Amino acid sequence: MPGSGKSFAAKRELLNVFLATNDKILMIDPMGEYTSLAKRLGGQVIEISPDSSHHINPLDIKLTENSDENPLALKADFILSLMELVVGGKDGLQPVERTVIDRCTRLVYREVLQNPDTAPMPILQDLYELLNQQPESEAKRLAVALEIYCSGSLNVFNHRTNVDTENRIVCIDLKKLGSGLRTIAMHITNELTWATVDDNFRRGIFTWCYYDEAHMLLRDTLTASYFVTIWKMLRKKACVPSALTQNVKDFLASKEIENILENTDFIVMLSQAQGDRQILAKQLGISEHQLSYVTHSNSGEGLLFFGNTTIPFVDRFPNNTEIYRLLTTRPEDLARTEAVCREGA
Repeated sequence: MPGSGKSFAAKRELLNVFLATNDKILMIDPMGEYTSLAKRLGGQVIEISPDSSHHINPLDIKLTENSDENPLALKADFILSLMELVVGGKDGLQPVERTVIDRCTRLVYREVLQNPDTAPMPILQDLYELLNQQPESEAKRLAVALEIYCSGSLNVFNHRTNVDTENRIVCIDLKKLGSGLRTIAMHITNELTWATVDDNFRRGIFTWCYYDEAHMLLRDTLTASYFVTIWKMLRKKACVPSALTQNVKDFLASKEIENILENTDFIVMLSQAQGDRQILAKQLGISEHQLSYVTHSNSGEGLLFFGNTTIPFVDRFPNNTEIYRLLTTRPEDLARTEAVCREGA
């Protein structure tokens, strides 16, 4: 539930990872709650917004030799799921539309595949123009849906990538995006996350990834399926991915979530609403006594699930420290910090 300490718990673990290891840390931050901590730790904050100079190209592709994955096939899945978000609608993409998108995906990367060292990386505008060139009427529908993201008011992602992910701490801040574009942005940052983790793995570096508001990636069938695919691959690449959400019903409504839960050995559960408690009890086999620890519990109290072990916990963190001020997102704490800063100024 709001105020139970979800973001605080995640940032508390993140800080522990920073201090106790040399691992890299990636944060997908839809609400701008991690930027202060990232900056304090000397990390890079990538702000994606209409007025930002930071850009991520969703059509970036890395053609790596000796890879277990087919980069073009994986990219085709990504573009299909991206176009499903772009087109919208309860029925998603139709079979002809999927065929057209798959064809255009192969065409848009043809030059890069032939000349990987010299050919420019395609952008959404290139995909849009290819769709317009196809004979099917469905292709024109797809092009019209994509137009606003190329030459319209939502052209945030119609640029080549110009951000550096070499920093040990990278936070992708999506706070200034509208809710609709934020979902698309989270999906696109999956690609950047995967490429970064894959690079780290090849260099023998472990990575920790934090997806806040993860339920946003599970609302559409193709998007959810792609997120699960990425999740599984991250775990194979020396990465510890963490999904955070307070929307349990939305999260568990996705059929794909079972694939994530079945491959999850560690869960932190904080205070839950009554309806969510019942859903979680059935999904995770929680007893009535155990449920009492997430019923009207205070901030920082709940249950830890580790393998077959379930234990209650209470986390009392001193609130008069700089670390606390970096970790908290409680409005009263933020107001108090702002007042102290004004007095100091």
